[in-house]
Amino acid sequence: MTPNPNRAGRREWTALVVLMLPLLLVSMDVSVLYFAVPEIGADLEPTGTQQLWIFDIYGFVLAGLLMTMGALGDRIGRRRLLLCGAAAFGAASVLAAYAQSAETLIVARAVLGIGGATLMPSTMALVRTMFTDPGQRAKAIGLWSGVMTGGIALGSVMSGLLVEHFWWGSVFLVNLPAMALLLVLGPLLLPESRDPSPGRFDWPSVPLSMAAVLPVVYGLKELPSEGWNVRYVVSITVGLLFAVLFVHRQRTARSPMIPPALFRGHGFSPALALNTLSAFGMMGSAIFTTQYLQSVLGKSALEAALWSLLPSVLIGVAAPVAASIVQRGAERAHVVTAGFVISACGYGLLALAGTDSLWLVLAACGVMASGIVVVMSLLTDLALGSVPVDRAGSASSLLETGTEFGGALGMAALGSIGAAVYRHAMPGSAPEPARETLGGALAVAAELPGRAGDALAAAAREAFTEGMRGAAIAGALLLLLAAGIAVAGLRNVRVRPDTENAGQAENLSPSGVR
Repeated sequence: MTPNPNRAGRREWTALVVLMLPLLLVSMDVSVLYFAVPEIGADLEPTGTQQLWIFDIYGFVLAGLLMTMGALGDRIGRRRLLLCGAAAFGAASVLAAYAQSAETLIVARAVLGIGGATLMPSTMALVRTMFTDPGQRAKAIGLWSGVMTGGIALGSVMSGLLVEHFWWGSVFLVNLPAMALLLVLGPLLLPESRDPSPGRFDWPSVPLSMAAVLPVVYGLKELPSEGWNVRYVVSITVGLLFAVLFVHRQRTARSPMIPPALFRGHGFSPALALNTLSAFGMMGSAIFTTQYLQSVLGKSALEAALWSLLPSVLIGVAAPVAASIVQRGAERAHVVTAGFVISACGYGLLALAGTDSLWLVLAACGVMASGIVVVMSLLTDLALGSVPVDRAGSASSLLETGTEFGGALGMAALGSIGAAVYRHAMPGSAPEPARETLGGALAVAAELPGRAGDALAAAAREAFTEGMRGAAIAGALLLLLAAGIAVAGLRNVRVRPDTENAGQAENLSPSGVR
């Protein structure tokens, strides 16, 4: 029997392993500072504002540059951009590890965000390039999704272990071996791929895209902690106005950063929308479960991080199993719908939690996350398989940007619901700080004598748990709605063979118009 020339061999699977290492570290850097903050504060003495920027600048720069870097990779080559990003990520890691001031650490974290923005869409686009067989690509993207999701949970644990045995800079130096391996093996194993006729790079779209993404993500991330502050509402509104200008630019420019024709790809638009909803479900629960483990159950930060690794066991097997089910003939729409329903069931379990429900909450997180990973992996495969290989970088960046938006919106919406229920459930006689947040209530309770403090703390924990239950019900309803949308939106949608996508690419002008 003649071997299938489209099937990837040992070289491609080895290259995938090499790609997984930087991807894991990029996702870990989202949470890697959790346990390093006290030591950084003692060593660098940052102001309150500087400490916030040390935390947030990485995610903001990453979100703001994803579309730019995806489009840039399509033009200069994804492997070239990946290797440049790896070098920048490694250099910034050294700068961060040995920073002598808060300002230097902020700059280093910003450069890490730039490097991360090059690595994420480039790795996904290269997976699309290396695995042209639909079955193999689905499995590879399933692994990609599992590593990406697991890295966020692993980052906090790695941070705790390193800070316990070394100094705070070690949380950044752990990046160096993986980046060095990528720089050595990448040129040998990874193919170069680019759009052969991309047109000129649309530089005006760069500030427009950042002005659209950053204010919205900033506002959405701040809303859960401080409520509907006018500043954050204005920030979101400004971002949405720039988003309108960005879309107009893409529709009228001769060579747009994001070709509008991507959205005419068979299945791309529904996959992008549903993927954003799945990120909403994933991150919407995280704001509650981390606080529940620490502030309700009384676990230390490191204990909470270690417990949170247990749900990752289900995450690791969910995506490959889903890919196998689809390859055996199951309708993608049905499997995606089942993933949303499974995630809704996870939220349903969370809605049953009390103030002493460790195993129930962990089970809920595992069920929820496994369903979301099933959805994300299959939708990512559908989206990338629905566009020409030449546009894989732009498509990947849109998926990642949608994930950032969905996650921020999930935290804002469900966080606001939980906060509203918490305030309603707290006794009216409680001090004002105690009625605002669980952390504020526990701080006030610690200063009260005897039973008064214990009673306030118990009431606050019960109110927080009630708020978590209310948000879980809202999350379950949203995911059930998403399941219904998946049934309708993905009906008869399939991944086109690359021969069809190649024909589609030939019919696209640089302006993205057929």
